[in-house]
Amino acid sequence: METSEILKKVRKIEIKARGLSANIFAGQYHSAFKGRGMAFSEVREYQYGDDVRDIDWNVTARFNKPYVKVFEEERELTVMLLIDVSGSLDFGTQKQLKRDVVTEIAATLAFSAIQNNDKIGVIFFSDKIEKYIPPKKGRKHILYIIREMLDFHAESRRTDLAQAVEFLTSVSKRKCTAFILSDFYARQDFLQQLTIANRKHDVVAIQVYDRRACELPDVGLMKVVDAETGYEQYVDTSSRKLRDTYHRYWLNRQAELKETFAKCNVDSVSIATDDDYVKSMLGLFKQRG
Repeated sequence: METSEILKKVRKIEIKARGLSANIFAGQYHSAFKGRGMAFSEVREYQYGDDVRDIDWNVTARFNKPYVKVFEEERELTVMLLIDVSGSLDFGTQKQLKRDVVTEIAATLAFSAIQNNDKIGVIFFSDKIEKYIPPKKGRKHILYIIREMLDFHAESRRTDLAQAVEFLTSVSKRKCTAFILSDFYARQDFLQQLTIANRKHDVVAIQVYDRRACELPDVGLMKVVDAETGYEQYVDTSSRKLRDTYHRYWLNRQAELKETFAKCNVDSVSIATDDDYVKSMLGLFKQRG
């Protein structure tokens, strides 16, 4: 992609993402982050309506009247985006490629973060860590991230979610909120790594998929290619049995994925490439809030 074309796309995504983050996600953004840090500020005398759970019993005993602890919300949060750049994201039969939808959602989250004075960092991953962009603030930093998302060429086409999540745990020392944006086509199990990561951080899974992943069309003989391995084969889509088997495979795979997220206590949302992702993201934020 030429530089002028990239800049044009960056600008287009910036306008859309800034508008969404300012007008739609503004009221929902903070509610999306569980356990946003609360720092102890001071103690003051108990007032009617204060939560009794905030009473500081040591100070209360010393002065013979109730005192409560006052907490302030920590002003700065770190948001990490774990972005899948494997080969399977270069697929789309509806309005957009999966990669395009991931880019737009990531950009919207990034602009929401800087509008709230939070840091944003990115981990691009395939079956290895392709690139790590340390968390920073500011519009310039986000435009750099969007430019990278639009023009990034991964060295590998395969996926290893376990390695990406493990890297998050090792590289982020302080608690952060991490969004994993992927289609979650992973051959290796990542339950253990995700469980460990979510104990330290607040991890959210955003699955982006194409409708053709759920059901095969009845179009006769069709060549299918595995985008990650390059394996090719012809399938007869006119076979009802084949289409039913394919659909059951998708449903079983989704059930396993949901079970994994539930075991790890990770919130998740599944978004099709032709879905209104704004509606889906708002639903996720409300669910978490």
